[in-house]
Amino acid sequence: MLKIFSTQLQGKFKPFVDDESSIEEAARLVAQAIVGEGNVYFYGGDEMGGVLSEALFGLEPFPRAKSLEWNAGELPCTTIDRAIVFSRFSQDEEAIKIAQTLEQQDIPFVAVSTVEKKDEVGLHTIADVHIDLKLLKGLLPDELGNRFGYPALMLGLFVYHGIKFTLDEILGELEEEEEEL
Repeated sequence: MLKIFSTQLQGKFKPFVDDESSIEEAARLVAQAIVGEGNVYFYGGDEMGGVLSEALFGLEPFPRAKSLEWNAGELPCTTIDRAIVFSRFSQDEEAIKIAQTLEQQDIPFVAVSTVEKKDEVGLHTIADVHIDLKLLKGLLPDELGNRFGYPALMLGLFVYHGIKFTLDEILGELEEEEEEL
């Protein structure tokens, strides 16, 4: 079972490796905050809160990372900041409220989630950059034809690390350019 899960999981990682454009776009967006003395606020709904823990407390924390504390429509961000919203699905009500508030306050942000309904308002329609996890069901079949093994957090962490690695490259290039001047 674990071998099947591993194979299926690798298949879910592959699109991010083959086409890094959305991850690069996300890294460029958050780099604006770091270069401009802003912060990068992270929100993770449900199990996606694990990404927030990695960003704040991991061995290699995200530069200028802060927790996005959602307090009845009030956000701690300003226009020099950026945010990254991680949610299991793009139609998550709490994540949409946060996204709409970020949009209203002119705070650019990235959203990472699975798009269930492309035609409906969701994180994918509100975010400046949206990264679709494309995880509509579990990876393993059971004997009744159902699916289980839903690794949303694993995919979210993979995307998080992709954004962080790309951001580190961008910041390194900027540092080299500054040294040359």
